[in-house]
Amino acid sequence: MGHDWTTRGRNTAHALDATRAPDADAVVTDRRWASDLRAAVFCSAALFALIMLVDFAGGTLSAVRTGLWAGLGALLYVILHPARVSAGPGWLAVRGPVRRRHVCVDLLTSVRVSETVAARLVLCDSLGNRVEFDPKVLAENPLLLHRLDAGARAAREAGLLRTGSVELSRLLARLDGREAKAVFAASGLR
Repeated sequence: MGHDWTTRGRNTAHALDATRAPDADAVVTDRRWASDLRAAVFCSAALFALIMLVDFAGGTLSAVRTGLWAGLGALLYVILHPARVSAGPGWLAVRGPVRRRHVCVDLLTSVRVSETVAARLVLCDSLGNRVEFDPKVLAENPLLLHRLDAGARAAREAGLLRTGSVELSRLLARLDGREAKAVFAASGLR
């Protein structure tokens, strides 16, 4: 009753939940992390294969050189490995290729935004924890942006966030402006 052949066997409740905002206890992760990880693996494997092909064509391929090229490919992978940013109620974590760091966003004390060639957002909390990641992750993941904004507001109201609240407000306004422009462009309301 109420089901037709197109919805039979599917989890329609899950499909409806995908359009809603996550609940307060849900962990939100970077949506593009998996594709960035695949790109890092592809680039390092392509470099290894290309160098091996050139070495094989030159007739200089040996076990030592293969190990050297494998090390070079692995080094490129470590450099290109994307940081995985996730956030839950009151915390934000960044997992790199070696370790995981987290901050309590309700206890933020400083926020720095470096606008250099590789832009970085640095968050520090009152417990001495520190995370650093690319602010483009927030631009591509509005739910992560919302978690950071809510935590920063709580820290500001508690009087903890003393350094960088203006920079964070500018960054959030710029990212919200990009999202609004994207919505207008998608709807044809430029």
